[in-house]
Parts: sequence; C-alpha cells; structure tokens
Amino acid sequence: KLSTDLIQNHDVICIEDLNTKGMLRNHKLAKSIADVSWSSFVSKLTYKAAWYGKTIVKISKWFPSSQICSACGYHDGKKSLEIREWTCPVCHTHHDRDVNASKNILAEGLRMVASA
Repeated sequence: KLSTDLIQNHDVICIEDLNTKGMLRNHKLAKSIADVSWSSFVSKLTYKAAWYGKTIVKISKWFPSSQICSACGYHDGKKSLEIREWTCPVCHTHHDRDVNASKNILAEGLRMVASA
C-alpha cells in the first residue's frame, strides 16, 4: 500500500542505492535491514513507477548524504553511526542525521533529473 501511495502521489522519488547485502553482513544492522525488506520495497517502487510513468532516481551509495549540511552545503566529513544529531560548524543549523540525509538525497536526485 505504501509503495502504491508514494508512486500515485509523486512524480519523482529519490532513493539511496543501499548495499543491503553488505549491510546484512554487519551483525548490528542485519536484523533491522532484514525486517524492513528494503530490497523488496525498492522492487515494488520500481515496477509501479514504470507502470504509472513515474521516475525513480537512485542516488549512489557513495554519495555523502549524511555528511553534507542540507542548509549551506558544508561537507563535514565522515561520522560514525553513533552520531545521530550534529550541528553545522559553518551555519550552525542543528541536524537530525536521517532527516538531513533525506533532504540531501532529494536535492541530489532532483539535480540529476534536471541535468538529464
């Protein structure tokens, strides 16, 4: 139901091309990744997008989505997974790691669509 709702209500969906097989090898992440069934969800999104004529943009797993300030663009460098929140040293915007990454993935995906 969620994949259908997303496809029907959005023309472009930007997602990170995660290495789920590699993530499943990490014992700390394996259960969470397996429970979410990310690969299955992406497959459903992809075929439904083709069916409805919508666009799925996959952002490289190497794109530093959680390392870039979504407000000013400052690249703060790699952070360990324990860091869930951080403040940009340039513009002083406080970020939730996942929300910030999602904003950067969206911006990169829309940039890719515009330049195509």
